Amino acid sequence: MTEFTIARSELILGGQKSGKSRRAELVARQWVQQSADHRAVMIATAQPWDDEMRLRITRHQQERAERVPGMSTVEEPLALAEAIAQHSTPATLVVVDCLTLWLTNQLMPADFEPNSPPAPMDSARAASLLIAISQAPGPVVLVGNEIGLGVIPMGREVRAFVDALGRLNQQVAATCERVTLMAAGLPLTLKSP
Repeated sequence: MTEFTIARSELILGGQKSGKSRRAELVARQWVQQSADHRAVMIATAQPWDDEMRLRITRHQQERAERVPGMSTVEEPLALAEAIAQHSTPATLVVVDCLTLWLTNQLMPADFEPNSPPAPMDSARAASLLIAISQAPGPVVLVGNEIGLGVIPMGREVRAFVDALGRLNQQVAATCERVTLMAAGLPLTLKSP
């Protein structure tokens, strides 16, 4: 395993299957191995809306348990700032996986009407998240998708979501000490302490 300095806060961005979650798990595993007092908590934001997602969540839980033994999981699709504040301690590294699903839960809840624009992001909720990251007593690693690199989506709903995610990623990146972009399983440091 490659040793590296764990930042107080890190945003790991990438496309689907880019290796971003594995990178977060690597950081968590290294943190836990540094001291017998260290622990790691995963705050999972996914919701099992359908059979495929339920299977995906189960598979991720099993694989994560093998890669980072002892890391506990907390499921919190909405109250992310509160969950970070509750679970962060000086000896506990918190992994948030993922910001993209958290934003989806905010903008397109279960009762979301197709063909209607997503609700605007509550700026107070985003501000609370940024404060929680800044004030966390232990390290925080956040995983999110970088989806703004492709073609411009045709639907207004999708464009609104891509714009909202881009703004959220910029805000979180400005707050975090380190920002890493994952591509093909390889990390590219965009910002470093």
